[in-house]
Amino acid sequence: MTFATADLCDAHEDRLAAGTLRVLDPVFRWFGRAPCFSGPALTLKVFEDNSLVRATLETPGEGRVLVVDGGGSLRCALVGGNLGQFAQNNGWAGVVVNGCVRDSLELNALDVGIAALATHPQRSLRRGIGERDVPVRMPGATVRTGDWIYADIDGVLVADAPLAV
Repeated sequence: MTFATADLCDAHEDRLAAGTLRVLDPVFRWFGRAPCFSGPALTLKVFEDNSLVRATLETPGEGRVLVVDGGGSLRCALVGGNLGQFAQNNGWAGVVVNGCVRDSLELNALDVGIAALATHPQRSLRRGIGERDVPVRMPGATVRTGDWIYADIDGVLVADAPLAV
């Protein structure tokens, strides 16, 4: 399925006005070869620890979008080439990271979409700390597990329910 977030915003202005469709702040960089991705969100809240990110991406994605609130940290990467490979191979539609990624050349060779704040060469700590399926505060909007994510190079949308595309 292909779509453009700009077209979705135009077609659903009523939902934007009602707040049932929200636009994340335009702070994300795009990685991967997928021109767009969408699916129901699964949320994680972590800080400079990607243990839960890895454990989640190692499971079947079933077309979902992993939304990772990394607290906006720019001090290490939460997703790299290996985790991007897990996302692609395990059927995740995409990943949105409020934090950094690394191995950008490897990520850009994958058939998955990843949106993140920046790149950082240092890997995260691995303490096994984090929360799953909790509301996460991403730049511009709160995302809950089960919300629908629509993302492309122009932006990331969060909808309370699936949109007609």
